[in-house]
Amino acid sequence: MKILHTSDWHLGRSLYSRKRYHEFSAFLDWLLQTISDEQIDILLIAGDVFDTNTPSNKAQALYYQFLCRVAASNCHHVVVIAGNHDSPSFLNAPKELLKTLKVWVVGAVTEKLEDQVLVLEAENKHKAIVCAIPYLRDKDIRTVEAGENIDDKNAKLVQGVKDHYARVCDIAKQKQKDLKEAGDSHVPIIAMGHLFTAGGKTVDGDGVRELYVGSLAHVEKDIFPTAIDYFALGHLHVPQKVGGAAHIRYCGSPLPMGFGEAKQQKKVVVTQFDQTLPVIQEYQVPCFQKLSRIVGSLEVIQRELSALKKMNISVWVEIEYIGHEIIGNLRETIEETITDTAIEILRIKDRRILETVMSSRAESENLDELDIKDVFHRCLEAHNILDEDQEALIDTYHQVIQSLYDEDVNKE
Repeated sequence: MKILHTSDWHLGRSLYSRKRYHEFSAFLDWLLQTISDEQIDILLIAGDVFDTNTPSNKAQALYYQFLCRVAASNCHHVVVIAGNHDSPSFLNAPKELLKTLKVWVVGAVTEKLEDQVLVLEAENKHKAIVCAIPYLRDKDIRTVEAGENIDDKNAKLVQGVKDHYARVCDIAKQKQKDLKEAGDSHVPIIAMGHLFTAGGKTVDGDGVRELYVGSLAHVEKDIFPTAIDYFALGHLHVPQKVGGAAHIRYCGSPLPMGFGEAKQQKKVVVTQFDQTLPVIQEYQVPCFQKLSRIVGSLEVIQRELSALKKMNISVWVEIEYIGHEIIGNLRETIEETITDTAIEILRIKDRRILETVMSSRAESENLDELDIKDVFHRCLEAHNILDEDQEALIDTYHQVIQSLYDEDVNKE
């Protein structure tokens, strides 16, 4: 039995307003071919299928067309869980219809924990028991009590994640025991999740945001039940093992979500089960649109652009100029270097001009350069809020933002 683990597609995501549907389409074509070539039995999609909770019609079309195509392939089952970017009710809406295609969707936690445990069969054999646990929202795993500080909240969140996985895995272990008593050989338990583990690697500009208020609610691998044979995680875009455990891992996003990931090799993970230990392999995802980030003086920028020209392929470029001289016609000078090429410059950031006009910081900055935390800190500074008062205000602000992120706008 073979499973393929992928996550964090972020269908519909743009890069500096550039649409990327050709990349998403090319990835899904490649993924379908890989499923066929490798004779994959079960496809796991570990959250963040879409980039927003109100995806475009084109993003939806790519998703549903792919599911129809994979249902007609050699793959017997597809399991989809919601990530923090997904709308649970949007993903869940067609779940009953998708079941006819052997596509199992778990968009949100329900009171009936058995709904998150799937016993998957093919060729008259039980292939796997999947604990399909979606992104656990704060309200799913923590009760609020008066007088809590941020450390209390983080501790309760971690405990809530631990308890939830323990309860769901207990159900899976009982099903595994029942199957063995009925004559089945060892049926592996596969867990899925969308969360941030302690020590997880991220890169600047990847769009990965904190799941809960505060940055300490990152779970250690030791909180997960030992009965799990393979743990397919989503949320972090860098392919990686968790705490050195080969069977607990993030496959990462299939496309670079920002220029910080431009040099990162994207992957999916294939795990094969037989009577011995699982064999885990990483498969490299091709690059469907080359990205390049150039930082340096004008000479460095022009030299690297000239090297990209020789490749004679389509390249999207982000440039940060850090030379000593102020160049008034910087964009025009750089654009001349790439005339009659397939190179497109999506953004130029002139560090020297920004430093020169610090006194007029608000006028020289673009909102693209600030995140929501930066904006609130600027607001506190502008209103001369005392340092001792800022911590409580920042904590409250983060809770408000988190509640907006977690709100399911498609739910009635």
